[in-house]
Amino acid sequence: MIRGGDIVSSYEQIVVTTRDRVTTIALNRPDRLNAWTAVMADEVRRAVLAAGRDPASRCIVITGTGRGFCAGADMDSLQTIAGSGTGVTPTGAQADDGGFADAPGPDLAESYPGPFGYFYDCPKPVIAAINGPCAGIGLVMTLYADLRFAATEAKFTTAFAARGLIAEHGLAWVLPRLVGEAQALDLLLTARKFTGAEAAGIGLVNAALPGDALMDHVNSLARSLAHDVSPRSMAVMKRQIRKSYGQSFAASLAEANQLMQDSFGSADFAEGVQSFVDRRPADFPDL
Repeated sequence: MIRGGDIVSSYEQIVVTTRDRVTTIALNRPDRLNAWTAVMADEVRRAVLAAGRDPASRCIVITGTGRGFCAGADMDSLQTIAGSGTGVTPTGAQADDGGFADAPGPDLAESYPGPFGYFYDCPKPVIAAINGPCAGIGLVMTLYADLRFAATEAKFTTAFAARGLIAEHGLAWVLPRLVGEAQALDLLLTARKFTGAEAAGIGLVNAALPGDALMDHVNSLARSLAHDVSPRSMAVMKRQIRKSYGQSFAASLAEANQLMQDSFGSADFAEGVQSFVDRRPADFPDL
C-alpha cells in the first residue's frame, strides 16, 4: 500500500516502510519490548528478502517501536520449552526461498546457514538502529547486520548464561570476530548488562548517540548509502568480506582481482567515472 508517498507493507508483528530508497523494518510488539517470536522471525526474514530483491530499496534499517529494540525471546515461548525440556528458540520458518543467487559477488548461500545468515547474503546494506533494551536473540540478530548504531543509554545483555543456555545461533563465531575473544567471553560468561556507550567502546556497535539523535543519524547514513554510492559495489564488497572469513589471503586476492575485472565492464563503473568527470552526482542503476 502507498501512504503519503511511502510504501507500507502489511505484517502482524513488524511495520515495514519504504521511503526514498530506504526500507525501515520496525519490530512492533512495544508492550513486550519487541520480544522475539517465531512470527516476528518469519516476518523479518520475509521483509529483508523482499527489500533485498526490490529495486526501489537500496538500504535496510531495522529498529524497534516504543522504548525497546528487542528484549530477547518471548518469555512465554521460553517457559513452554522449559516445561517440556525440549524445543528450539523461536527463529521462524526457513523456507527454501532461493536466497540471493543472482546478486553480484561471491555466493554466500551455503556458507552461512542458520536463522540470520540471510542478512549476510542480502545484497543491500543492513543497519541495526538499537533504540533501547537489546538482549539474547535480539542482540544476536543485530550482530549479523552490516552496521550497528545504538542509543548511548540503551541496555544490552547476551542473557544466555543467566537462563541456563549457551551461545546460540552462531554467536560464538560472530561475537569474537567483532570484539575479540576476551571481550566476547566476558559478555557471554557474565551475562552482565552494559550500555550503548560501552558497546561502542568495545566495537560491538559503530557508534553510540543520544537517543533523540539516533534515528536522524541512521536515516542520514541510510539515505547516503541509497543515493551516493554504487548498489553493485556495496553488494560485492559485503560479500567479499564475509567470503574472506573462510579463505586464505591468496584466494581472497585472486577472487578480488577477478571481481575488479568484472567491475570494469559494469554500468556502475562507467557512471561513477562519468559523473566524476561531469562534476555531478552519480545516478547509479538499480541492482
